[in-house]
Amino acid sequence: MLPLKEATSEKHRLAERMPFNVKMFHGELSKAEYLNYLIQQLELFKTLESKSLIHPNLSRIQPLLFDIQELANQKIELPPVLNATKQYTAYLNTLNEKSILPHVYLHYMAIMFGGQMIKSKVPSSGKFYKFNEMSDCIQSIRNVQRDEWAEEVNRGFDFTIQLFRELELPMEFENTSHSVQATI
Repeated sequence: MLPLKEATSEKHRLAERMPFNVKMFHGELSKAEYLNYLIQQLELFKTLESKSLIHPNLSRIQPLLFDIQELANQKIELPPVLNATKQYTAYLNTLNEKSILPHVYLHYMAIMFGGQMIKSKVPSSGKFYKFNEMSDCIQSIRNVQRDEWAEEVNRGFDFTIQLFRELELPMEFENTSHSVQATI
């Protein structure tokens, strides 16, 4: 069995090279595009954290809400939850506390590592990427990490790649006059 990082490296590389992700890395997202991304992340992390939070400082809901509110206060219209996000969260809701851990690994490690390079390039204060006791958070995930998670982590990458594809599409706002609180 390959080590987890090696077994997931191809999908990881594909996700990193998605045009939306590249734009974010280069600081080229508009406030509306970034807000759209944050709304999707809020839905994802609400689902992950409803199942498993292996360290209290991993929680991303409040930092996401802060960043979303910061942009919403600038009169940027809140986008809807995208189909790719709905499909991924529906899938995650079929998993139990143990079987969701590969997705916890995927998303939290992504923002603790890759997110540290992105946080200064986003059009908000980037609280989403700031962790208290980051080394403890990383270690909490490393303590449960398993090489046999490769298939499930790759499935998570597939969902993430689909989300990046959908984020690249022109934004449509049909009946989206909801508030940040309505997304909680």
